[in-house]
Amino acid sequence: MSYTVFTDGCSNLPGYLIERFQICVLPCNYVMDGEPCVYEGDIDAFDTHGYYEKLRNGSELKTSLLNVNLFLTHFRPELEAGRDVIYVGMSSGISGTIQSARIAMDQLSAEFPHRTIRVVDSLGAGFGPGLLSCRASELRAKGKTASEAADILDREATQLLQFFTVDDLNFLKRTGRVSGATAAIGTVLNIKPLLWGDPTGHIVAYAKYRGRQKAIDAIVEQYRTKAVNAQHQRVAVSHGDCPEEAEYLAKRICEICEPKELIIAPHEPFTGAHVGPGMLALFFFGEKRE
Repeated sequence: MSYTVFTDGCSNLPGYLIERFQICVLPCNYVMDGEPCVYEGDIDAFDTHGYYEKLRNGSELKTSLLNVNLFLTHFRPELEAGRDVIYVGMSSGISGTIQSARIAMDQLSAEFPHRTIRVVDSLGAGFGPGLLSCRASELRAKGKTASEAADILDREATQLLQFFTVDDLNFLKRTGRVSGATAAIGTVLNIKPLLWGDPTGHIVAYAKYRGRQKAIDAIVEQYRTKAVNAQHQRVAVSHGDCPEEAEYLAKRICEICEPKELIIAPHEPFTGAHVGPGMLALFFFGEKRE
């Protein structure tokens, strides 16, 4: 291998993709009802239904950033073995983890001046970094160097579109995405937002709809109008413990243009705490975000 691909549990990857693409996934820590928990990064091996049931029942959850020492501990052995490193992380617009990775990169670059270490800001969460991590592995198989691959990933991050809706606005209220008044009014009026990762990697409202079905239809329409070369793409659907709706969304997507590979998986717990049960998301490549 010319380089090792790293991401973390926020990438939403199921185990079969982690194994297929030989991706190293760093664990994420959170605290639920006062109990420390570690998510190792394989969504297939995680009890997502139990997790989201706890959120539905009011469990208190706190997440924390990946720290510099975690990156140093995992990157250093690869560099010592003569391999370069690419880390694909969650958007700097919603997390400080990328900054921790960059601090580690600067320290290790001084320690290993002949090795390449690149940190790629996915400008997204969930399958945002997940799909780009898979691309990093594909580029490695094509013989790209770490620098060449990271340059490509930096460009493709701006083309990876991420649209989602939520079922309970109170989870967005807790993280400051919407105000308390907006959450209360929206709940009474059955308002469902369509959210997306904007060009700067921040999660913002794209539109609002009266009713869940209209919000899901809007996600489908974004794919219809914005997907590029969809038949050659890897497309992903993630959900906050609403598998039937995820399957429905996937079916609608395939009716428009069936992608090369379609991934359906529960949404990982780290950012799942901020969007809550009933979140439904679609990730695909299109034109540059505008």
